[in-house]
Amino acid sequence: MPISNEELQLATFGSGCFWCTEAFFLKVNGVESVASGYSGGKVKNPTYREVCTGSTGHAEVIQLTYDPKKVSFEELLEVFWNTHDPTTLNRQGADEGTQYRSVVFYHSEEQKRLAEQYKKQLETSHVYKSPIVTEISPYTVFYKAEDYHQDYYALNPNQGYCQYVIRPKIEKFKKQFAAKLKK
Repeated sequence: MPISNEELQLATFGSGCFWCTEAFFLKVNGVESVASGYSGGKVKNPTYREVCTGSTGHAEVIQLTYDPKKVSFEELLEVFWNTHDPTTLNRQGADEGTQYRSVVFYHSEEQKRLAEQYKKQLETSHVYKSPIVTEISPYTVFYKAEDYHQDYYALNPNQGYCQYVIRPKIEKFKKQFAAKLKK
């Protein structure tokens, strides 16, 4: 039986290049859709070229729609924090700039509470040697990225960046989160 839109919830995460982030979350059971885009800045309707300058204030993010009966926000946070380095300020791998910052844009006070709680647990358990710099900020607006950014990894699996950067991360992700993946 199809679920109604009222039963679905939104989550918005930034964890570096949205091509990678989108590829992870598309595989998670309970995630209905994922869109790559921009959030957290001041410029209305930014383009990729503008966001890449670092002057818009926007981060590359993914916004996903999920069914909380199949996957909890806590499980989404687990995927988020385990698929990037939350200790590098404004950088993931070779991608550098404020547009690549680690950020949770929360859609409710409950999401805020859960994100802050998860971050605090990571900090007190000393999972990372360096401090966690992930920003937890209120969601304001999401601008969907240009069409050629949507489903990028799925549509461009042989492209160099996909082969050498995304594919190894996806293989590791599939092993680590096998129980949470779509069948």
